[in-house]
Amino acid sequence: MNHQQLKDSHRQQRDQMPEGANLRIHRSLSWLQRAEQSGDDFDAQFIFLWIAFNAAYASEFSQQERLDEQSTFRSFIDKLVVLDREGQLEKMLWQQFSGSVRLLLDNQYVFPDFWAHQRGEVSTAEWQRRFNSNKAAASHAMGKRDVGSVLSIVLGRVYTLRNQLMHGGATWNSAVNREQVRDCAQLLNHLVPLVIELMLSTKDTLWGDAVYPVVDG
Repeated sequence: MNHQQLKDSHRQQRDQMPEGANLRIHRSLSWLQRAEQSGDDFDAQFIFLWIAFNAAYASEFSQQERLDEQSTFRSFIDKLVVLDREGQLEKMLWQQFSGSVRLLLDNQYVFPDFWAHQRGEVSTAEWQRRFNSNKAAASHAMGKRDVGSVLSIVLGRVYTLRNQLMHGGATWNSAVNREQVRDCAQLLNHLVPLVIELMLSTKDTLWGDAVYPVVDG
C-alpha cells in the first residue's frame, strides 16, 4: 500500500484507536509521503523512510536504553510478528527480498565491527570472526523461518547505514555506497508501509505513548 491508501485507511479508523498509536501513525505517514516524493534520490528516500520507521516504533526510554536503540526496535518487530497473522513480513523477506537480504548480509560496509576495525578498536581477525558469526546466525534464522531474528539482523545492518548517513559519514549520491543505499532504501520502502498497515489492522493493540508528544503553548 502507498501513502494515500494508508492515509485513507487511517482516517477511517483513527477515532477507534489510542492517541499514542494515532500520533505514531500520523507522523510515520507524513515521512512516508515525503519519501515517495524523493524520486530516484535513494539517499533522501532512505533518510525519510528511516524517520518514518522511527516514528512508528520509538518510545520514551531511559538514557541507558537509548544507548541500545536496536533492542527497542527488536521488541517492536517481535510484536509485529505476533500480530502478522497473514505472514506478510515473512513473504516480504523470503519472496520479495531474499536476494537483497543476502547481499546486505555479505556487505561488510554495513557491518558495525568493520568500521570499529577501521578505527583501530578491534583486530582484523576479530571483526571478521564477528562478521561470519553474524552471517551464520542470520542463515540459521532464515533456515528456521525465524522472521523476527532475520528482520532484526537485517535492520542492524540498515542501522549501520543510518548512522553513516545521519552523522555525515558519507557524501550525498556517492558512487562508493550506492549499492547499500539503494538496497536499504528499497527494503524500507516495502517494510514501512507494511508496518503501518499492521498497526492499523490491530487497532486495539497498545503501542505506548509516542516520543515528544504534542504540547500546547
